[in-house]
Amino acid sequence: MSMNLQQQVLRTDVSGMPLEWINYQDAVRLISLEQVSYALGKTLYCIHGGINAASGLQSQVEVNAILATWGTHPHKHLFADSYVPPLSNKALFRRDQNLCLYCGQQFPNFMLSRDHVAPLSQGGKDKWSNVVTACKRCNNYKAGRTPEQAGIQLLAIPFTPTHAEYVYLQGRKILADQMEFLLAHFPRNSELRKRVEQGQSLLA
Repeated sequence: MSMNLQQQVLRTDVSGMPLEWINYQDAVRLISLEQVSYALGKTLYCIHGGINAASGLQSQVEVNAILATWGTHPHKHLFADSYVPPLSNKALFRRDQNLCLYCGQQFPNFMLSRDHVAPLSQGGKDKWSNVVTACKRCNNYKAGRTPEQAGIQLLAIPFTPTHAEYVYLQGRKILADQMEFLLAHFPRNSELRKRVEQGQSLLA
């Protein structure tokens, strides 16, 4: 089996709530410490260990795409309905599919910026529900104005992701079984679910 050691493992709690992405070393540690309740998805890694002196057999640990772990998460408060994930440009651009929400074109991250729909200079806040991805050209044109004042149209309404949606936004290369698992935890009326299911998703 050829292994891509960069592939992330999705860690959940026992109830299946997505918690975070971990690397293969952390996954092997959790399995070795018997903190994994059950595993789902395809086998990503088969890590070989030392030789057992009594049996002469080499130990091996199989790591699946999704690991459900025992115990309560130290940041359990993150999963309350009132939880607001931290705002970063990387997660924002991923939320908006790397599309400028003014001109509708798709750009690489370095050509994008965070735009405040209600400008900070007019009392707008730096929060998920007031920020959108904008190409630098549109952002410069809009400047310190609202879209209405600048005579441009906002193509989609900004929204605050839930924790499960935020875990998706933090993922690098999300495998099909991990994606299916995450989507099951998105809210029924999730705007992000619509974008992903329309096939616009950028699984960078």
